[in-house]
Amino acid sequence: MTDTERKPLPRRLRLRLLQIAREAILSKVSRGTVPEFVADDPELQLPSGAFVSLHIDGRLRGCIGTLYPEQPLVEAVATMAGEAATADPRFHPLAARDLRETDIEISVLTPFVRVTPEQVEPGRHGLYIARGRRRGVLLPQVATQYGWDREEFLAQTCHKAGLPPDAWRDPDTLIMAFEAQVFSDLGEAEAASEV
Repeated sequence: MTDTERKPLPRRLRLRLLQIAREAILSKVSRGTVPEFVADDPELQLPSGAFVSLHIDGRLRGCIGTLYPEQPLVEAVATMAGEAATADPRFHPLAARDLRETDIEISVLTPFVRVTPEQVEPGRHGLYIARGRRRGVLLPQVATQYGWDREEFLAQTCHKAGLPPDAWRDPDTLIMAFEAQVFSDLGEAEAASEV
């Protein structure tokens, strides 16, 4: 899937995006709005899909993203960070006092490519599965986290879409794959300590 490749962001831009996400969350939980962020670097101005996941003590605390490259990466990250902290229906909104304990993880997505089930590589690919009005998405790191093989990853994405677990076998089911550059506060701190 070479057409989905995107040049990896250098560490300074990953750190900048993590800082923007943290500032966006603080603003959203304190004032109810996300400020406009300016990023002079052209890589942060490229339209991109992005997800922001929040964890406290290793447990998911919020995750919201945009799949499509409809806005510059810097705007997508800021908006999704604020939404992950306040609008994920699975969790109560994050309080400002919780932000210090929150690990922020950002996933910068490549464009989607239609694939066959045999082309899916757990740990490398994220999945978007759709049939009719039902849609489900799982990021690449989810398959790794749970140790899923290809069939289980496909089944779990179908489940997320509200489809039967074997719906991926149906030729009417759309299977799209994407890749993501994933980085977090914790991961960047660990990388810095190894230098």
